[in-house]
Amino acid sequence: MDAITGLLLTPRADETQVVDELVPLVYDELRRMARRFLARESNASTLATTALVHEAYLKLVGHQDIPGRGRGYFFGAAARAMRQVLVDAARHRARRGGGRPLTISRVDPAADEPEAQVLAVDEALTALALRYPRQAQVVECRFFGGLSVEETAEALAISTRTVKRDWSLAQAWLARELNARV
Repeated sequence: MDAITGLLLTPRADETQVVDELVPLVYDELRRMARRFLARESNASTLATTALVHEAYLKLVGHQDIPGRGRGYFFGAAARAMRQVLVDAARHRARRGGGRPLTISRVDPAADEPEAQVLAVDEALTALALRYPRQAQVVECRFFGGLSVEETAEALAISTRTVKRDWSLAQAWLARELNARV
């Protein structure tokens, strides 16, 4: 058992103590996840890696589910939190006039209109989650969290083969959904 898992699985009366001990252990990994996604997003994002990590971490701090679940669950939750932060930022930019008409041909965060795409992907992902919840979690981990197949498998407690199958199904489903909106 690694230090993060040990910390998350140890029951404590004061959760702020867990948070204080968790920060130095996960900060570099969260920055790596954020850097992976933002590198694909090109120069269109107004979020810096540090801001994305801090905002995502703030979303994670109060969750009762995280202690007692382990490392994989924590990083899966971090990917979901990053998705929420990125979608909120895209909505904010779109309201300020940053968004243009939607012209999506594929899921690509580095496209010319990232606000519209992030919002469209979020909407399609929400629809995917209603029909295929596990596949939607795989997309959150891979696309928004920047996790590898192996890291996604660990986060969701499934096999790498299942991650690959789910990723393929989700990509095809999302591409169909997003192309239908054009």
